[in-house]
Amino acid sequence: MIHTDNYIRWDRVDSVVQTPTGILAELHGEQLRIDVVRPDVLRIKISRGGVFDDSPTFAVCVDPLVEPRGFRVEHGAAVVQLRTEACVASLWLDPFRIDVHRSDGSPVIETAHDADGQYWPYATLNDSFTIRRRCRQEDAIFGLGEKSGRHNRKGRDFTMWNTDVLNPHDALEFTAGKAADDPRGDFRSVEFDPYYVTIPFFYHQSYPDGAMAASFVDNGYRGAYEFSQAEEYRIIFHGGQYTEYVFAGPDMPAILEAYTWLTGRTGLPPIWSLGYHQCRWFEYTQDAVEAVAQQHRENDIPCDGMWLDIEYMDGYRVFTWDSDRFPNPREMLKRLADQGFRVITIIDPGVKFDAGYWVFDQAVERDVLCRTEGGDIYIGQVWPGNTAFPDFVTEEARTWWGDLNAAHVLFGLAGIWNDMNEPSTGNIPATGMRFDRGKSSHERYHNQYGLLMAMGTTKGLLDAAPGRRPFVLSRAGFAGIQRYAANWMGDNQSRWDHLWLSIAMGAGFGVSGQAFVGADIGGFAGNSNAELFLRWMQYGTLTPFCRNHSEIGNVDQYAWAFGEVIQDHVRIAIKLRYRLLPYLYACFLEASETGAPVQRPLVFDHQYDATVRDIDDQYLLGSDLLIAPVVGPGVTGRQVYLPAGDWYDWHSGEPVGAQRFLTVTTPLDRIPIYARGGAVIPMWPEAPESTHDYHPAVMELHLFVPVSDGVYDSMVQEDDGLTLAASRGARYRTTFAVERAAGQLTVKAEVSGDGYPEFRRERFVLVLHGAAPDTGQLDDDVINGTNGRFEIPNRGTSFTFGCTVTE
Repeated sequence: MIHTDNYIRWDRVDSVVQTPTGILAELHGEQLRIDVVRPDVLRIKISRGGVFDDSPTFAVCVDPLVEPRGFRVEHGAAVVQLRTEACVASLWLDPFRIDVHRSDGSPVIETAHDADGQYWPYATLNDSFTIRRRCRQEDAIFGLGEKSGRHNRKGRDFTMWNTDVLNPHDALEFTAGKAADDPRGDFRSVEFDPYYVTIPFFYHQSYPDGAMAASFVDNGYRGAYEFSQAEEYRIIFHGGQYTEYVFAGPDMPAILEAYTWLTGRTGLPPIWSLGYHQCRWFEYTQDAVEAVAQQHRENDIPCDGMWLDIEYMDGYRVFTWDSDRFPNPREMLKRLADQGFRVITIIDPGVKFDAGYWVFDQAVERDVLCRTEGGDIYIGQVWPGNTAFPDFVTEEARTWWGDLNAAHVLFGLAGIWNDMNEPSTGNIPATGMRFDRGKSSHERYHNQYGLLMAMGTTKGLLDAAPGRRPFVLSRAGFAGIQRYAANWMGDNQSRWDHLWLSIAMGAGFGVSGQAFVGADIGGFAGNSNAELFLRWMQYGTLTPFCRNHSEIGNVDQYAWAFGEVIQDHVRIAIKLRYRLLPYLYACFLEASETGAPVQRPLVFDHQYDATVRDIDDQYLLGSDLLIAPVVGPGVTGRQVYLPAGDWYDWHSGEPVGAQRFLTVTTPLDRIPIYARGGAVIPMWPEAPESTHDYHPAVMELHLFVPVSDGVYDSMVQEDDGLTLAASRGARYRTTFAVERAAGQLTVKAEVSGDGYPEFRRERFVLVLHGAAPDTGQLDDDVINGTNGRFEIPNRGTSFTFGCTVTE
C-alpha cells in the first residue's frame, strides 16, 4: 500500500492566467501548467524549484504542443475551466484539485478525497510526489506494459522499476517480507512484480458504460501504481517532476493512437523477423550451429532465424567471437544466409573491465562509461566478471555503441539481441551507477537504460545499412521502446502457468504501444515436456514474435526433440504461421500506422461488451483472428467466448455465431482458432522453408462470408519486405471492401503503390468460406469457380468481384 501520511498536500491556488496553449497557475511557490495537446489529450505539469523540466524522459518523440489547438478559458470564483471540443479541465482554486470530464460530463479523472474530506490532487515528500484519483470498485484497469498476473490490473499494486527477474539479488527486495502464501514472494510465480520493462501508461474503464480514459506519467524514476483500493487509485514517483498526459478517450483504439503519436510506433519490421526463430543458450560450435540449421531443412521445419547466446563470445567480451568455437564466423554466416537463415547475436551492455580489451580501452579513452558519485568508473558484476557500463544518456556513448554494432553486423549478421539491460549488475547494487558523466543519479535513468541502449543500437544498424529495416530485440525498455526494438518477455519458466501468463502479458504490452512482442516458446528456465512444448508452439506461432529459446543445461527443446508425433504437429503449427505471414504483415502495417496491437485483448476491439473485460486466456491476432490457446495439461476441451463478428471455426470452415460461449474440443493436434465474418485473410499458398527471396506467383484470399448485411474492410501489402522503399511507394497495397446486401456479395479491391522489382504475383485465388457459388462476376466478365474458389488473374491492379451467396 502507498502510504501518504507524511506527504504535504497542496491545497490552494494563488493565481491563474491563460497561455497560448492552456493555463498557468501559481501555487505553493511552484507553477502548474495545463496544456492542450489535442482536443482529447491534455498535459499537466508542476515545476520544481520554479523550473519546468521540458524533457523529463526520452519517451516522447514529437513536440506535444505543435498541433493547432482550439480552446477557451472560463474564470469563475471557485474554479477555472479549460474547455476543448472534447473535454473540460476544471482547476478548483480553494481547495485545490483537478478534474477532467468529457464534453458530455462523464469523468476522465477526478481527484479523490480522504475520510476527512481533504482532496489529494498532488502531495510531496522530499523528492517524491503522489496523486490520488477516484474510481469505482467495478471499474477495470488495463495497460502498464509488461506486468504479471491478470490483464485487468484492478485489485493489485505495481512497482515501476526494471528488474532482472531471475537475478536473486535484484528480486530479493520485492520478495522479502512477503507472507508464505503470497505468490509475489516467489520471483518465479506469475504474480511477481516488477518485470523487465516499465511503461507508466494505463487505461481506466468506467463501469457500467465501458468508456475509457488513460494516463501517461512521463517520469522515469521509480514509481508505483496502487489499484487495490475499491474507490480510489494512487500513483507515486520517487523523484523527478510531475508530467502527466491525460487521454479523454472514450475509445481504446483512439487513446492508443494518441499515445503512440506521442511516444512513437512499431516500425514495419523486416519480413524475416516475422518467421520462426531457433535460439538456445548453449556452448555451440560453428559446426553445431550449421548442423542445427540443416536439421530444420531436413525435417521440413520452416525457419528464418538462428540465434547465438553469450557462449559465442571470447570470455563474454561483447563484440568478439570465440576463435576456437567459431574459427571463421564470416564464412559460417555466409553459408547460413545462402540457405535462408538470418543470424542474430546477443550483445549485453556490460563491457569487461579489462585493460587491453579493445572495447574497454576505447570506452575509457572516449570517456563514455558510467561513473560513480566520486568520479570512478562504475563496476558491476555480470558474465565477464567485473564489468563497466556505457553511459547511454550521452549522445557520444550511444553513437560509439552504434558504431560497434555497425561493425559487428558487417560480419553478416541480420540483427542484434540486447540483454541484461535493466541494467542488471549481478550481486553489486546498480544504484552507484551514475549517468550523464556522473551528473545524474542512477534513479533518473535506470528505467530508461534499455530504451537508450536500443536507440544507439538501432542507429548503428541504420548507419551500417541505411536502406535496410533494422531489427533489434530488447529485454528491458521504457515508454517509447517500440520505436527502436521488439521485446521478448524475458526469462520465463517452462510451466503451464507461464504459458498463460504470456497471453495476458502480451496483451498488456500491446495496449501499451509495443506491438512486437513474444515469449520464449516452451519456456526458458526449467525442463519442458512434449505436451507443454507442443501447446506452447501452437500458441506461440500465432504471436507477433515467434522464438523457441531455452536455458543451458535443460533438456533439448528443438522442434524435433520430443519425437515424430510432436514434431509433425509442431511442423503444422509453424507452417500455418508461414502461410499467414501476409496477414500478420498487414497487422504490423496497421500497428506502424495507428499503433493498434498485433496481439490484442478482446477488450481492445470490443470494449463495450462487458463480458470480455476479464477474459485473458484468449486474444485477437489483429482484428480478424481469435486465438484460444490450451493452457493446462491433459486438456481435451475448453470454453471460448466469441464477441460480435459472425465468427467461423478456422479448422472446419463452419460459421459458429457471435456473442456466445462455446465449449470446444481441443485434440492434441490443434487449438481453437476463429476468423471474423467479412474478413479477407491473405495467405501464401504454401509454407516456404524461409522467407528468403520468397515472392510467390499466387496469393490466396480467404474470405469469410459475412452472415449479416454490411461492409467489412481488410488489407494486404506486398513489398520487398526488407528495405525502407515501401514507405516511399515501392509496394502494392490492396484494400478490400466486402459488402453483403440482399444475398449479394461484392468485393471491391483498390490498389495503391508503384510496385517493386521483386514482385512476381500473377494471380489471386479467392477462397470463399460460408458459400460455394459456381460462378461470379469479375469486373465485366463471368468467371467459374470450384467449391467456392475463384482464380483472379492480377498483377497489382484494382478489381471488383461479385457473386450470389443466398437464393
